[in-house]
Amino acid sequence: MKIIVHAVGRMKAGPERELAARYFDRFAKSGAAIGLEFSGVTEIAESRGQTASERRREEGQRLQTQLQPGGALVLLDERGRTFSSEEFAGRLGLFRDGGRRALVIAIGGADGHDQSLRDQADLVVSLSAMTWPHQLVRVMLGEQLYRAATILAGHPYHRS
Repeated sequence: MKIIVHAVGRMKAGPERELAARYFDRFAKSGAAIGLEFSGVTEIAESRGQTASERRREEGQRLQTQLQPGGALVLLDERGRTFSSEEFAGRLGLFRDGGRRALVIAIGGADGHDQSLRDQADLVVSLSAMTWPHQLVRVMLGEQLYRAATILAGHPYHRS
């Protein structure tokens, strides 16, 4: 199953970018052996719409171009459900084992995701009840994808 991370906003050079790249690279190397192929991060510029709803709608329309028929959509959203690392890994495994060919994990812009995306999402995940900077969300997502791959592979990186 191909996994694409879709992010609204561009990541600037710096330690956060390097750390996110390190975890995405680890995931790419470890995930392939268990059927999770990392296809990279797609960045789009934040919408310049006048209102929050206009920005969410425009950003959502651009995300739609990433979605493939039969693929799954996971939104990262503060109003989503929190999962343990094992539960998150299990969900990825279910998508993969259920025949999903692609999975898009979407990090929204400052205004969040459009309701139409929330309605069509297969899963809405919250990394925390706290608000995190966009750059750190990428780091945390990269680490959790790598951790999920190690959990699914039975690797000792994850100790619970």
